[in-house]
Amino acid sequence: MMAPLQDALSMTGIRLFIEAGGPVVMLLLAVALLMWTLIFERTFFVVFTRRRLLQQVQARWDARSDHSSWYAQRVKERLISEARLQLRGSLPVIKAIVATCPMIGLLGTVTGMIQVFEVMAVQGTGNARAMASGVSAATLPTLSGMVLALSGIYPVSRFEHLMQHSTRALHDHMVTHR
Repeated sequence: MMAPLQDALSMTGIRLFIEAGGPVVMLLLAVALLMWTLIFERTFFVVFTRRRLLQQVQARWDARSDHSSWYAQRVKERLISEARLQLRGSLPVIKAIVATCPMIGLLGTVTGMIQVFEVMAVQGTGNARAMASGVSAATLPTLSGMVLALSGIYPVSRFEHLMQHSTRALHDHMVTHR
């Protein structure tokens, strides 16, 4: 009986948070959805596809008869480079989103402060409630942008580490002479 009430209250809280933060918080919500969709895609890749990719690249290398010539070394570099591109996948986009989130939050700060200055220009400094809504619209997007960026830092770091480790292991396992 309490669960539906709590769900309704939490949805109301989220709606109020978005309304208090203004349109920039809505933009950050859309950016968060995109970022976490890409993070889940990379997680799915790492868990279910990465090992198979590395095995396929290794099998392509092992199927070659020549491993020591200059041409064989270029083929090895190409195979590793192609694997690195697939391992990176959407990681550069995720990194760009993480770096951009605080800037989007600062955009909200600027728009919120403009609201405060508009209230001060029209009504003077006597209307604290109207000024408080502008201050709220200024601080909530900044908070949201920072929290969103912080939540993306660990997955980016982890994916970078796994990509480097996988590439290094692939390079080490591809024996260059028989």
